[in-house]
Amino acid sequence: MNPQVVAWLDRGVLEARLRPVDRAFARFLASLDEGGDARVLMAAALVSRELGEGHICVDTELLAAAEPMLAEAESWLPTSSLVGSANGDPRTPLVLDGGLLYLRRFWRDEARVADAIVSRLGSAQMPADLALELDRLFPAEADDLNWQKVACAVAARGSFAVITGGPGTGKTTTVVRLLGLLQTLAHKRNEPRLRIRLAAPTGKAAARLNASIAGQIERLDVDVAVKQAIPAEVTTLHRLLGSRPDTRAFRHDRDNPLHLDVLVIDEASMIDLEMMAATLDALPRDARLILLGDKDQLSSVEAGAVLGDLCARADAGHYDLATRDWLTAVCGVDVGAWTNPLDARPLDQRVVMLRRSRRFGEGSGIGALAQAINAGEAAAVTRAFAHTQGDIAVVTPTPASIAALAIDGREGAPGHRDYLDWIERERPAIDASFDKFERWGASALVAYARFQLLCATRHGEAGVDKQNERIAQGLLERGLIDAVSGWYEGRPVMVTRNDYALGLMNGDVGVTLWVPDGQGGMALRVAFAVMDERGGERVRFVVPSRLSAVDTVYAMTVHKSQGSEFEHTALALPPEPSPVLTRELVYTGVTRARSHFTLLAAPDILGYAVSRKTRRASGLLRRLV
Repeated sequence: MNPQVVAWLDRGVLEARLRPVDRAFARFLASLDEGGDARVLMAAALVSRELGEGHICVDTELLAAAEPMLAEAESWLPTSSLVGSANGDPRTPLVLDGGLLYLRRFWRDEARVADAIVSRLGSAQMPADLALELDRLFPAEADDLNWQKVACAVAARGSFAVITGGPGTGKTTTVVRLLGLLQTLAHKRNEPRLRIRLAAPTGKAAARLNASIAGQIERLDVDVAVKQAIPAEVTTLHRLLGSRPDTRAFRHDRDNPLHLDVLVIDEASMIDLEMMAATLDALPRDARLILLGDKDQLSSVEAGAVLGDLCARADAGHYDLATRDWLTAVCGVDVGAWTNPLDARPLDQRVVMLRRSRRFGEGSGIGALAQAINAGEAAAVTRAFAHTQGDIAVVTPTPASIAALAIDGREGAPGHRDYLDWIERERPAIDASFDKFERWGASALVAYARFQLLCATRHGEAGVDKQNERIAQGLLERGLIDAVSGWYEGRPVMVTRNDYALGLMNGDVGVTLWVPDGQGGMALRVAFAVMDERGGERVRFVVPSRLSAVDTVYAMTVHKSQGSEFEHTALALPPEPSPVLTRELVYTGVTRARSHFTLLAAPDILGYAVSRKTRRASGLLRRLV
């Protein structure tokens, strides 16, 4: 291997510009092409590094910024036996496509996603009685434009739709009405019930959608037969596709597609490129796919920002004249302000942004803060804190102040003390029926979820690990728990790895409680909320020794909080600038709060984060236009 490249790789790892895995990848490629162009190995290490940051590819024009030797990469990359083209040798580890350099696996995933979506953009349907049924589901309001009604119309028109919106904009309400609409239209055509499946990326997100959807089905203004045809059960994508342990493959794929007519996926911002490719592979050609999510939330942990790419133009609408006129005919609305016939693209006609939040009212500090963060307006962020009604607050962050807030909360806003006091106060008598202990366990989980401390990182002084230690110690000193290690009553835990034997998924949260052991004594068990066969929730008590992959969770990362809501959310940011501090991270943290939000960060750090919008490199949007 070229000594100059060896030195460059070693220096990159030493200076933390490269990871050891990036260096190892370059060395592996060197073994495949001995005596090849050294610059290709350097470019490959950079592609690997960017992949670790969530980027699917690297723009070759940007390679020179990282290393001047890599200038004019498009002239020398194609000459390497390691680099193929879109229509070239399918065995090369790298692909150069349209000025973007990919690892082949991710280039292939991106192409699969794009091809599957493009094939669905051309299928437009004009259901009879659509306008009549939309008017029945959406009675006339004072609002001039009901975006939920528009979203249902667009989703009923074709086999692909994206519905995006912030918290409280009614994504779940919209999808329940949409499913009622689709089943009603099928019933009127004397067709069989549509086979509908609901899914989410994580168990926690699935449970939350499951809890909110059941009640809304009952309130839906449709025939009883239609209500019964709307599923209430929500599963995880891994379960739906048939995840196989220790492999990337799924039971359902292109050769063994899912048995369904409609697939609705919630929290789609959490879906990475590879998972989206697998999902689309498993989808029958004539099935309808509806994606729901907040485009402004954090992107997936793994590489890609699929929902962000699909919704890149959603704010402005970009509807064409045909879509405008059709929506006027079936919805009685005018989307003229969001029409741009000179720059309308097929994908734009399938994306609807819900623009009115019903969770945050006019005087909501949380709503104003989230809006200011999303717009990147530092002055508006400051004003939101200055004119709050008390639902948002700033606390100067120190180890002591963060732990105190997490334990005791603040005026009107709960902390972890509240759920621990509740456990003790509502404890059933030792001779109570086990049903009472199950109800107690279910309520303990609800009480725990009233508050959560969120952190930007897992490690470091401001990270989750340290905060969990400090909070546990503070709870012990206050007599609210009786240990800080091992298993003890009140310990909240998060599952960190899917456990199919127990039916627990990565992200599921449980609370440790003393319950009857069935032999006349008491034993520690961990209460988890799980779905029953009817789509409802029940409590499962798990023996702690069976939980091999869990973390204590008095605090969690913002990433792990996605798909959850808490009455009071506190966000602790590190004291120094960091690559993880972005507008999306802060926005996601703020919007986990239903009623109260507390910021634990210095003003300059908040301003730094709000100014940094995440842009993940990919070629997906380019393929879709």
